[in-house]
Amino acid sequence: MEMAISMPATRKERADATREAILREAEHVFAIMGFRASRLEDIADAVGIRRPSLLHHFVTKQMLYDAVEERLFADMSAASESRIAGIADPMERLIAHLDAWLDFFLVRPSAARILQRLVADTAVRRGNPVQFSYRVLEDMDRTLAYGIEKGAFASISTMMFVNGVGAGILFFICNSRQVGEQRNYEPSNPADLTVFRTLLHKLARTAVSP
Repeated sequence: MEMAISMPATRKERADATREAILREAEHVFAIMGFRASRLEDIADAVGIRRPSLLHHFVTKQMLYDAVEERLFADMSAASESRIAGIADPMERLIAHLDAWLDFFLVRPSAARILQRLVADTAVRRGNPVQFSYRVLEDMDRTLAYGIEKGAFASISTMMFVNGVGAGILFFICNSRQVGEQRNYEPSNPADLTVFRTLLHKLARTAVSP
């Protein structure tokens, strides 16, 4: 039997793998420390490389943060697009869209923490506050517009819906250990998750009810 020979990774493959590791670890560091307090040295240490190697991929901390944020919103958008694909019923599509957001943040809580920090710290994104988040807002624009066009939803702005319904997802993910020991919960616990998901669906249905 012939043995499969493992070929050494090319320089580009190694560079791509390093860049991916930098983005992954940077997301965790930025989520915990915030933009200002985070240091490139901390991120490099988490990856297992030296600071000059990190700078080869991202020349400044702002460039790295931008890449993290762009990747985060692109992945979030892809998750929702995949979940709602082929769903014709407006309400089912809306519920699936919210479930996609919830499930995305359940497996990637660092992304939820970064979004909460973006809301609180507008200095990170001075020039264009929706430079990267526009894609997920436009995704929800389309989902709500579809329901309104079909006569299934009352007219509601995307931001009223996101603020009143969708933003609760971030608090559910991030606040499980922030409200006192007697109120603690675990977002990934099936019982806690079911309670919140049911509430999320009820809020969504009420918000768009004609």
